[in-house]
Amino acid sequence: MKAIYIPIAALLLISGCSNPKNETTVQVAEPKPEVVQVEPQTKDSEELDAVSSATSLGKDAVFNGTLILSPQHQASVTLSIDGIVKNTSLLPGKYVRKGELLATLENPEFINLQQSYLDAAAQCEFLEAEYKRQEILSKEEAASQKKFQQSKADYLSMKSRKDAAAAQLSMLGVSASSLNSKGIEPLLEVRAPISGYISNLQMNMGKHITAGEPLCEIIDKNNILIKLVAYEKDLGKIRIGKRIEFRVNGMGEDVFSGEIISVGQSVDNINRSLEVYAKVMENNELFRPGMYINARIVQK
Repeated sequence: MKAIYIPIAALLLISGCSNPKNETTVQVAEPKPEVVQVEPQTKDSEELDAVSSATSLGKDAVFNGTLILSPQHQASVTLSIDGIVKNTSLLPGKYVRKGELLATLENPEFINLQQSYLDAAAQCEFLEAEYKRQEILSKEEAASQKKFQQSKADYLSMKSRKDAAAAQLSMLGVSASSLNSKGIEPLLEVRAPISGYISNLQMNMGKHITAGEPLCEIIDKNNILIKLVAYEKDLGKIRIGKRIEFRVNGMGEDVFSGEIISVGQSVDNINRSLEVYAKVMENNELFRPGMYINARIVQK
């Protein structure tokens, strides 16, 4: 069998003559543009304010703050005279009731003050009787007006000394009228002005306490308040009576509620902030003044 050889040039000639008008077209597929899907920002996404550095939600305004006490529910125990602590059984965090004995102090001036009151009270009783007697004699013209006026002046002067001593004793928590029956007390008793927990204890046995120096503080946690730092951009969302929800640092994800009761009327010139106060609707035993919180105003 003979092999048949076909020249390559002939084959090229035949393929070129079969379709002279057609041009070879090379189609290059254009790359499709990459599609980037951008998820829409939800209403709960956070925005950062460049001026105040405070974060706020798209719907609810968010604020930072602390738990505080109102002035009516905290007391600093101080005295108007010096004294040396003779006895005390207080410990920080101890609960005391109003009128409970906190400590006893000794000071000779306290004894002298009681003596001055008792002396003035005794003299006042005598001078009052003499004054009334001279008044009667003066009306009957049996005594001169000079004696009557002198007895009146002596009585009123002694009465003012008695009242002044009684007022000083009252400032120390001592009833002046009880001295007539009980006599002079050697030690000054310091009693709790309100019920609450002992805080910032500054006294111990034998310590000298100067006048005006606090012995301790008493805090009543039954009326905890919230102090929030708000910014002027959020004033439109802040109203007295608005409900808030807040979380307390160190208490996990527990959410508590409150109500705005006061809005500050001046704005800080530096950070453009103002103070907002709210009352706590549900008190908790774990709440402590000074705790940091994060709160938001609930928009209805």
